[in-house]
Amino acid sequence: MTTFTGKTALVLGGSRGIGAAIVERLAQDGAAVTFTYSGSKDAALAVADKTGATALQADSSDREAVGKLIASLPPVDILVVNAGVAVMGDPLELNPDDIDRMIDINVRGPYHAIVDAARTMPDGGRIIVMGSVNGDSVPIPSATGYALTKSAVQGMVRGFARDFGHRNITVNAVQPGPVDTDMNPADGPLKDVMHSFMAIKRHAHASEVAGMVAYLAGDEAGIVTGALHTIDGGFGA
Repeated sequence: MTTFTGKTALVLGGSRGIGAAIVERLAQDGAAVTFTYSGSKDAALAVADKTGATALQADSSDREAVGKLIASLPPVDILVVNAGVAVMGDPLELNPDDIDRMIDINVRGPYHAIVDAARTMPDGGRIIVMGSVNGDSVPIPSATGYALTKSAVQGMVRGFARDFGHRNITVNAVQPGPVDTDMNPADGPLKDVMHSFMAIKRHAHASEVAGMVAYLAGDEAGIVTGALHTIDGGFGA
């Protein structure tokens, strides 16, 4: 079992769904975890109460606010960038401001948070960014903007892996397919369409994604970097 005793972790976007599962897993395995939330204060406080982690409010689209938050913390050994949004629909009809905000949260936010954290991160640290199987393929209409942001994550982790490799800091992406969360429930209206692409025809559990994050954050993954780790039941196979 991976243990993170003596390690500090920061999870950006940890109040719900996959983020909450990651906070719980890292805390369970011994890390001192701080996580951010944007609007879900009650959910964040519930996660903090359950796990012993520290919840701090921050809007992941606000680069300066997140930078100040990171600067206020001791150096982190593990950074998980989970905060993200999905804006779907006909690109001819979507509000351009909504697309720009998605790019701010899904691309600009992770880039600047990684740079800010890496300035003080100890050698041998771990950086994990939540991507998506849609970074590899776009099997249905309406996901162009979202796929754009997750493809950007792929290039980001490959580049940062090169930038920080001399310090033995690893940088990886985790790319879930359908995961049973309030944003994409297993019994939602699109489940039949999504499952039709999959070899294992079910949504993943958030705890399964958290398990992959824990592996990448652990000692056994010290040589794993610049890689895209897909967990999608064969969605993109």
